[in-house]
Amino acid sequence: MIGRNDICWCKSGKKWKKCHYPEIGPQEDNHKLAHQYLKKYNIVLKNEKQVEGIRRSCQLAANILKAICTMAKAGVTTDELNDFAVKLHEEAGAIAAPLGYGHPPYPKSICTSLNDVVCHGIPDDRPLQEGDIMNIDVSCILDGYFGDCSNMVVIGAITPEKRLVVNVAKECLKRAIDILKPGLELCEIGNTIEAYASTQECSVVDQFVGHGVGLKFHEPPQVPHHTNELNIPLAPGMIFTIEPMINAGVREVVVDPKDQWTARTRDGRATAQFEHTLLITEIGSEILTIPTE
Repeated sequence: MIGRNDICWCKSGKKWKKCHYPEIGPQEDNHKLAHQYLKKYNIVLKNEKQVEGIRRSCQLAANILKAICTMAKAGVTTDELNDFAVKLHEEAGAIAAPLGYGHPPYPKSICTSLNDVVCHGIPDDRPLQEGDIMNIDVSCILDGYFGDCSNMVVIGAITPEKRLVVNVAKECLKRAIDILKPGLELCEIGNTIEAYASTQECSVVDQFVGHGVGLKFHEPPQVPHHTNELNIPLAPGMIFTIEPMINAGVREVVVDPKDQWTARTRDGRATAQFEHTLLITEIGSEILTIPTE
């Protein structure tokens, strides 16, 4: 965490206490920084009103995700999980962001990615089975603001390979969140994730990335989870997802040519993913997708 006597993350050369320290940082500096990031990186640094709206949407997404994960047991179909998600969105006065998104339009309200499916798994009538692992991805639109998160579900006893990727994916997300603070270059997220995954003999998917979120479903910046050189410094008001996709085998992914959504590991081996939406604050970060129920 940055200290008051450290050089400010904005690269002004001043000490943080004399520059962007929250108790004394002039409001006009925040406006200047927001203008700079929009012009240079096309990144919107969110204001207090926007942050509050995004926070509510993220908490709803997290609550819905928690409820769906609780329902996910052997014998339950992923279509039934999707129907439950539809009900929860309707009760909250929210919209499921994935439904109708993209080209071709995504046909369901959540993503359910089982075993070798890296992401964008489409719910269907297949019952969950003993030994399955599954990523459930929930994205909400509430009052015009977006929230996005995902979690892994383990059905009964699983293989050592599946247990490995679940544990590594969870640890990768934790390690990436732990380093977040203003001034950290964006590439350090992916560098941290790949450094750990490689020690566990796992690979990191590089065909999909995390992303800015809040005012749109996907907005700048892209957040690579693999080693990279994207040197954009993090700044207060940035909101984005971190969602490392960890494979037991090769990192390459193949997208189903029929539905054009389902992405599977090229070698058919297990994969896992966890996701949070994060806000960069003046002193570190805040996880926005923590359930409140």
